[in-house]
Amino acid sequence: MTTSVLVAGATGDLGSRIVRELLLHDTHVRVLTRGGSSRASEQFADQDRVEVVVADYTDRAALLRALEGVEVVVSAVSGTRSVIVDAQRALLAAAVDAGVPRFVPSDYAADYRSVTPGTNRNFELRREFAADVDAASIRATSVLNGAFADMLTGQAPLVLFDRQRVLFWSSPDQVLDFTTKDDVAWVTAHVALDTDAPRVVEVAGDRVTSRELAATMSRLTGRTFRLQWAGTTGLLSAMARTGRRLSSTEDETFPAWQGMQYFVSMFSGEAELRHVRNDRYGPHEWTSVRDVVAAHLGTD
Repeated sequence: MTTSVLVAGATGDLGSRIVRELLLHDTHVRVLTRGGSSRASEQFADQDRVEVVVADYTDRAALLRALEGVEVVVSAVSGTRSVIVDAQRALLAAAVDAGVPRFVPSDYAADYRSVTPGTNRNFELRREFAADVDAASIRATSVLNGAFADMLTGQAPLVLFDRQRVLFWSSPDQVLDFTTKDDVAWVTAHVALDTDAPRVVEVAGDRVTSRELAATMSRLTGRTFRLQWAGTTGLLSAMARTGRRLSSTEDETFPAWQGMQYFVSMFSGEAELRHVRNDRYGPHEWTSVRDVVAAHLGTD
């Protein structure tokens, strides 16, 4: 039986991957887009099982029309308060009123539930919206996957490739959870189709320490990558607070100080996943940290 899924944020990096994975199953995908944008229509023009529906998050009537007959909403929106809390709150309320049975919020992160208040803005926004989800008369499932593994070769300065160093804060043996966006999209599609999915599904494509990462880099490159202590998580947290106070980037999704906050959450152990179930949806070839780094370096 074909499942009708509405995806919010479908034109984004993760959202487009989720749509791709959903289309591998017996689904009809509605892509929610705001008025005045042609990006979704252009991006999914060649997909006959994708329907583009137009609705602004402030237009309740349009949202209700977009949600008619939908069995599950998958949110993959990205942003700060205006998106993660305000826009998703409007979408959630409309989904409840439209009688949609299930909702997948845009979490896709480490375990924000036990993170100390005031230490990670993006996690706090997700925790705030999670309270709304829990209070709503709808069945919800959050996907928690640690950090996106793609960040290891991008914006997060954990591996210093040119200096042959791998950073750590407080302990080089703290377990860090990483999952690629493709793997997150794969599990999210399965969650969307799983009517018995629990409130939270935790997955980790790989779990490594800075010490193990340095050893992996050494093997891949034939050069010795050494560990470099970058301070304590307490010091890093203080630096993040100062950076946030002095910056004008509060509306940015991932400013430098937010990156510091993420490393605090990871290296303190507070955001570590505790109930990883990679086998919930059967066999899957999870992409390892070694795979990600090797692809970046162009090695086997």
